[in-house]
Parts: sequence; C-alpha cells; structure tokens
Amino acid sequence: MTEGVWPAVLGRFVWHSLPFVRAWENPTASEIIGAGAASIVIFGAVLVVALITRLGKWRSLWSEWLTSLDHKKIGIMYIVLAFVMLTRALIEAVLMRMQQAAAVGSPGFLAPNHFAQLFSTHGSIMIFFMAMPFLVGLINYVMPLQIGSRDVAFPLLNSISLWLTGGAAGLMMVSLVIGEFSTGGWSGYPPYTELAFSPGVGPDYWIWAVTLGSVGSTLTGINFAVTIYKMRCDGMHLMRMPLFVWTALCTSILMIFAMPPLTVATALLALDRYLGFHFFTNDLGGNMMNYANLFWLFGHPEVYILILPAFGVYSEVVATFSSKELYGYTSLVLATAAIALLSFTVWVHHFFTMGQNANINAAFGIATMAIGVPTGVKIYDWIWTMFRGEVRFSVPMLYSLAFMMTFVLGGLTGIILAIPPLDYLVHNTLFLVAHFHNMLIPGLLYAMLAGYHYWFPKAFGFRLDEKWGRISFGCWVAGFYLAFMPLYVLGAAGMARRTQEVFEPAFRPWLYVAGAGALVLFCALAFLFVQLWVSIRDRDANRVFAGDPWDGRGLEWSISAPPPEYNYAALPRVHGRDPFYEAKRKGNPYPPPASYDDIELPKNSKTGPVIGVVGAATAFGLVWHMWWLAVIGVLAIGATVIARSFARDVRRIIPAAEIERTERRWLRAEAEITPIPRAVETTPANRGLAEVSG
Repeated sequence: MTEGVWPAVLGRFVWHSLPFVRAWENPTASEIIGAGAASIVIFGAVLVVALITRLGKWRSLWSEWLTSLDHKKIGIMYIVLAFVMLTRALIEAVLMRMQQAAAVGSPGFLAPNHFAQLFSTHGSIMIFFMAMPFLVGLINYVMPLQIGSRDVAFPLLNSISLWLTGGAAGLMMVSLVIGEFSTGGWSGYPPYTELAFSPGVGPDYWIWAVTLGSVGSTLTGINFAVTIYKMRCDGMHLMRMPLFVWTALCTSILMIFAMPPLTVATALLALDRYLGFHFFTNDLGGNMMNYANLFWLFGHPEVYILILPAFGVYSEVVATFSSKELYGYTSLVLATAAIALLSFTVWVHHFFTMGQNANINAAFGIATMAIGVPTGVKIYDWIWTMFRGEVRFSVPMLYSLAFMMTFVLGGLTGIILAIPPLDYLVHNTLFLVAHFHNMLIPGLLYAMLAGYHYWFPKAFGFRLDEKWGRISFGCWVAGFYLAFMPLYVLGAAGMARRTQEVFEPAFRPWLYVAGAGALVLFCALAFLFVQLWVSIRDRDANRVFAGDPWDGRGLEWSISAPPPEYNYAALPRVHGRDPFYEAKRKGNPYPPPASYDDIELPKNSKTGPVIGVVGAATAFGLVWHMWWLAVIGVLAIGATVIARSFARDVRRIIPAAEIERTERRWLRAEAEITPIPRAVETTPANRGLAEVSG
C-alpha cells in the first residue's frame, strides 16, 4: 500500500533528486558544487525569513510592499528580483569560464551534465529573469511619472504580472535544490528537450518557468501600451513624449506580439512530453523546424524588447548630462519604430545553417543588415547631442559612453554574422557567444545600470555613492573586454560553444584571459552591492528631497524624491518636449495647484501574490507529476480570480487636506535649499535642487 501511496503523493520525487544525497553518494567536485549551491539558496531563504521576523517587518512588508498596486513599488520589486537573479547567473558564468580554463586536455571540475545545466540556467535567467524584470521595473517606475499619470492603466494586472514573473524565478531557484535543470540551452531546442532524449524533470522546469514568465510579460505589454495610449497628461502629444516613453511603447507592442509564439512553443513542447503528441519529434509527423521558427519568432523581437528600453535610457542620460536638448528627436522616434518593425523580419538568421535555400538566407541576411541603419541613426544623434554640450562624466554618462564604443564593435560583428557564408563558418562557435554578449552587456546591462544610478535618487531620496559607482563601472567595462574579446579569437579558430572539455592546447591562454575577465565581472557586481551599502549608510549626507539632483528635463524631476504615492497633486499640463526644463528657465518650475482635491487610488490586493505563489506551486506539481498539487493549484487560481471579481471595495481616497500638507512641506523644503551648479552635483552639496543654467 505504501508503494502506491508515495508515488501518488510525491510523483517522480526520490531521495536521489536532492543534490545533498547525490553529493553524499558520489562526492565529486561537481556534485559538491551542486550541493553547495543548493545550500546557499536554502541558507539565503532562511536568513531572509529570520531577519524579517527578528525585525518584526512581516506585517509592513505584506501591507506596504507585497500587496501594493503602486507602480513605483512594483517597479522597485522587479529590480530587486533582477539583482537577485543576476547574482546567481553571474556566478554560473564564472563557473563555466573556470571550467573551460581548467579543462584544456583534462576533464576539469564540472561533469558534462552539470556544465550543460549551467549554460542552460545562465542563459534562461539572464534573458527571462534578469533582463526582463530589470527593464520592466524601470519602465514601471519611470514611465507613468514621465507621462504625468498617477499609475498604470491596470494596477492589479501589474501586480499579477510581477508575481507571475516572481513565481517563475522562484521555480528556477527551486530547481537548484530539488532535481536538476534542463540541459537544452536557453532556447530549449528539440530533440534535446523531448522525452526520448531528456526524460528527467529538467526540461519541465524550463518549460513551466518560461511559460509563467512569458504570460506575465504579455500582460505587462498590454498594460504599458494602454497606459501610454490612454493616460498621458494634457498636452502630451505622441511627439512630445520623452524618448524613454517611446521606447517603452515600442517594447510593449513587441511584448504583445512576440511573447505569444514563445508561449505556444512551450505549450506544444509540454504536450509532446506529457501527452505523447508529436509536434516537434523526429517521427510520427513531427517537425523540429516548427519549434525553431516559433521560438525565434519570439527570440529576435526579444532582443529588441531588451535593447529598445536601453536606447531610451541612453537618450535620457545623454541629454541630461550634456545639458542639451536631445538632437534629432524625430529621427530617434522613427528609428525606434523602424527597429521594432524590422525586428519581426530577421528571425531566420538564427538558423542560417539549418537547410533552407540560399534565396531565403539572402533575404534574411539583407534584412539583418538593414536593421543596423536605424541603430546607427541613434548613435549619431547621441554623439551630436553631446557635441558642444556641457558633458558631465557622472556614472550614468560613463555607462552611456562605454555603451556607444562597445556596441558599435558588436554591431560590426553582427554584420559578419548576417552574411550567410560567413555565418556558416562561425555558427555555434564562441564567436557567436562573443557577439551576443557584445550586444547585450553594453546594450542592455550597462543601460539598466545607468538607469539605476540615474533614477535611484528619485526613487529613494538620496544619491548613490559616486566613488564606488565608478569602481564598479571600471570593473564592468574591463571585465567585459577581458571575458569576451578572447572569445572572438577562439570562435574564429573553431572552438565550439557549450564545450565542457577542450582538446586544443593553443586555446589555453585565451581561456585564461576569459576566465580572469569573468572574475573581474563578478567583482563589478560585488562592488555594486558595496556601493548600495555605503550609500544607505551615508544617506543623510546625500539627501535630494527637492527632487531634481541632475538638472532633469522631464516631468519626473518636477516632484519630490521619493515621490508621493499619488505622484502629482494635480495632473500636469505640458506645452513642449522638455516641460520641466523649460519651466525652470522661465522661473516657474513648481507652480502650486489652484486648489487641492481628493485623490482616488487602488487599494492593495492579495490577488497578485496568491496567483504568483499558487501558479508556481501548480508548475512545481506539473514538473514532478504531483497531479493532486497541479489540480489544486489550477482550482485555486480560478477561485482567486472569481473571488476578486466579486470585490467592490477596491478604491481608497487620499483627502485633499493630507495632500496639501504633503505638498506644502515639500515646497517649503525646496525653497530653503540652495541651488547648486553642475560641477558639484556629485558631492553632498547636492540636496536635489539644480542651479538654472543656459
């Protein structure tokens, strides 16, 4: 009887599924590293729970943050999630580089299966659970402020999207502790992820984590697009929107149309694995190329989902720290729209070597080269914005300059890969890995870090430490060149990517340099955390309550730092592209409203956390064939949605008197602060009020 009960309850789980048991039975370096990683996850979770309990913060954490529908708090939670997942993925990258450096003519310290899991989790996390949460978090925080709105169009949907993404990321972390992850790479290609090749739980972890995340991103795209279309303040026509809002709009449209093919691909792959369908098998009518087309119908627009918000960040940073109007605004808008459109026309260049005819390859090669034209327009516009400007080399500006130089190099290698005969030579080599990272690290990560430094004072009311920010910046740039430039050489010499053991001694010095670069990148992340700790410690010396520490141009800088929960006491009306910048020059940047009125905001809701946690539990049940858990989870999600539909008391009122007190306190503080020139904006003299210049 026991033999029948336990499989029904625990599904496929056996004690050997735990990395601690595997390390005990087979104490190799690879297994011990796996058990150590699981221990870190468990210890970290226990430490966080213990710390919150000791500080007595559970009630405030739940009521002020986890159930909040405030777009600003949701944005911050997305970015916290991104940093957590970045830490794990970067550690995995270091392990891979160390393994390859140690495995020249020897097995190294990681088993082949473990190495394959590492490159699969590293890629999946960096794309779906670091880059996506980071950019969605920045858009969530900044975009409603820039368009003069009090929130996004659908605040509850915003919370649900956050918690679906968080639940998916949690599933990725659980895969470290129970079972193993997929070995099929971040793209999950069949046949490697089909049941005949991978009968374990790894591909199922990947399928359900990616599915939850893709559904959350689709909902986010709808939410952001509706917000930008319908909730702009009076006078903010489309051609008056900040460039960051334009890139957010195009990114949202890409999410709406590019994420569903991924969801369909993972759903069909799940049907293959769970119900014996044959969509992507190599027999019984299946066709693996259908998966490749579906995945890259998502995959290449996804590259621009990542890059376009980065372009928006750079546009804001370059204009602000050059003290100039953004050059070529109209051309930048048209280039953004052109990139979004062309991103749907190039997906086949990801599989030039898979057998389609030369005419198709030529057409997609030409389309790939064409997409470089609007990107080049942006680079030139940013250069002209800086030309004869008062350029200040703050940390966000340093990231922007590093991006421009490094991204152009990556674009040139992209042109090489866009030529099918050359792509045949270096496809699936480290040359491709170098190019991909050459685009996404300066193109995405540098931008997110620039935006993090740029808007951090707005979000928390104090500036980040400049010295540690520069140290971290130096490590990110030096580490990138050390880690990835050698991969171009190795790829051109024929070293295949995803290689666990290397048999060519000539590759050794390049692998050593790449390994050293990975360690420098890890130091860069460590210094970011040091910077945050130092900044929190010294926050009183770096307060910027007045709200305008950088001589900003957009509406977000016209309110206090941090902003009140309602954003604006009275919704603004704008008359140009840089409304706050122009108002400062006219001597009336902070006009008080004629009268204060009550403001209605959504109440906090448990719906998002419940759907996210239950969704992750449902996915976990499906992974381990715990059918009872999966059924209960589906029913619980349905019950939660139905219960929410009956809720009527979902709004709350902030009285006009409270709003007036808050605004008058800020205006009094602003009047007492001495405006500071740009030369001392990174010193404690900066209290958040820029001297009007120009």
